[in-house]
Amino acid sequence: MRITPKVIEQVISEIAGEDVVPLVKLLKNKKNVSEFKLAEDLKIGVNIVRNMLYRLHDFNLVSFMRKKDKVKGWYIYYWTFNMKRVRFLLVKLKNQRLLKLQERLTREQETHFYKCDHQCMRLDFDQAMNFEFKCPECGQLINQEDNSDKIKAIQEEMAQIEHDLAEEETVRKVRKPKPVSKKKKVKKAKKKTKKKVKKAKKKPAKKPAKKVKNKVKKKSKKR
Repeated sequence: MRITPKVIEQVISEIAGEDVVPLVKLLKNKKNVSEFKLAEDLKIGVNIVRNMLYRLHDFNLVSFMRKKDKVKGWYIYYWTFNMKRVRFLLVKLKNQRLLKLQERLTREQETHFYKCDHQCMRLDFDQAMNFEFKCPECGQLINQEDNSDKIKAIQEEMAQIEHDLAEEETVRKVRKPKPVSKKKKVKKAKKKTKKKVKKAKKKPAKKPAKKVKNKVKKKSKKR
């Protein structure tokens, strides 16, 4: 799945709220941006900006560092947008959407719905029975709805989401480093031991200290 600016906006809008999108546009591709600078650029109060940033922080979409202002004595927070987190949240949202669509599909396939010609309300069979198959809004007789188009639209959206998730899983497996097999680990260990043995063989034997020889000569002269 390509993480386009539009995709980022959709994720942010669904996770933190549509009002946070302009803030993310300012933070994107930058590091350690002052909250006061963000408030100035957005022309809103710093407390409102902090509220937005905290909403993003709840989903680990931003990180921060703080520095003490030497003149004023208070701490200023500097924020960075976490682009990698967007992909994770996008997959999570798609899985949630897929579950909701599955529930809708089951309901559409297993339930008979009824409508009047004016499309006032959509009623299931039990509701239609309670109103004697008359629209509670306009009083017109209601007929069974042909929901085949709705079912087809849901199935197509589900197929697209499943394709996106399968594609993302393939990419994730490619990025993930392959675990080293036991045989390779054993080979590496053997190579290391061989190198150590070779180095040990190359090292010359230590020569006896000269001082010890001199002491032995002195003792023999005295005798």
